[in-house]
Amino acid sequence: MAVPTKGNLMAVKKSLALAKVGYELLDKKRNILIREMMALIDRASEIQGTIDKAFSDAYIALQKANITLGFCDELSKTVPIDDSVTMDSRSIMGVEIPILSIDKPDEHELHCGLSHTNARFDEAVALFMHAKYLTVELAEIENSVYRLAVAIKQTQKRANALKNIMIPKFEADVKFITDALDEKDREEFSRLKVIKKQKNSK
Repeated sequence: MAVPTKGNLMAVKKSLALAKVGYELLDKKRNILIREMMALIDRASEIQGTIDKAFSDAYIALQKANITLGFCDELSKTVPIDDSVTMDSRSIMGVEIPILSIDKPDEHELHCGLSHTNARFDEAVALFMHAKYLTVELAEIENSVYRLAVAIKQTQKRANALKNIMIPKFEADVKFITDALDEKDREEFSRLKVIKKQKNSK
């Protein structure tokens, strides 16, 4: 507990005001992060449904290509490994959120050779490409949601510490110092009255 002086009272009041401002800022940050996270969760749910259909359509197209070509397994080995995924980031209230990018080849690059494939195989390749792009987007969103959730938890913890520990402590200190100074003023007033009375009685 701070020593009851006017200087300490001013210092504690300043700390209390800063703690209240800090709590308000953290609460605003938490609300903004929650809104961002909920929007991403909605988008993730939407993409998840789209991905399920994209993979289903792609596998159906692959089955049809297998029926008409009979050697899609060999052709699939000619598809190069895609290592074009790159990551950048953006900041939301100080939280770094990933931005994933992937190269999208021109339409003519999807064909593996007109003499060895047909429209069914090309359709299957295009559909799997589409599913891949959606998967990259979903990975970006899910990672963003995780990072936002961690930041929200940390922000909530700091806000709770201010609201439930620091602010009540500073308020108690202000009350203690104010009461002590008031009591000191009353004692001083009483002492002066006694001195004045003694002087008047002489």
